[in-house]
Amino acid sequence: MDKLVNYREIIKKTLTDYDVFANRSSKKKYETCLIFDENHDHYLWMSVDWINQKRINNTHVHIRIKNERIYIEEDWTEEGIATELIRLGVPASDIVLAFQPPEVRQYTDFAIA
Repeated sequence: MDKLVNYREIIKKTLTDYDVFANRSSKKKYETCLIFDENHDHYLWMSVDWINQKRINNTHVHIRIKNERIYIEEDWTEEGIATELIRLGVPASDIVLAFQPPEVRQYTDFAIA
């Protein structure tokens, strides 16, 4: 399977699994949504809702594919989405923790860019 197609499928499966798990929780407070834009290779898992007359619009995970690497732009999961991607076969050298400043990335176990 083509690397790009494989990465798209892994990302969509991972975010879908997180969404299904979160929606099973009895502590669920917000409506969640998944956004998969394969034309621009952006993938988001968000919460949107109104609570006590306050608008909730939180991005839990934002991933994009750029230059055949997976850039994790935002990640508010407990274990880290990168851990799940590695478990599913994505090499750490193809994962960029883009939420980290570029000068800090060299100290991680992941790609710099």
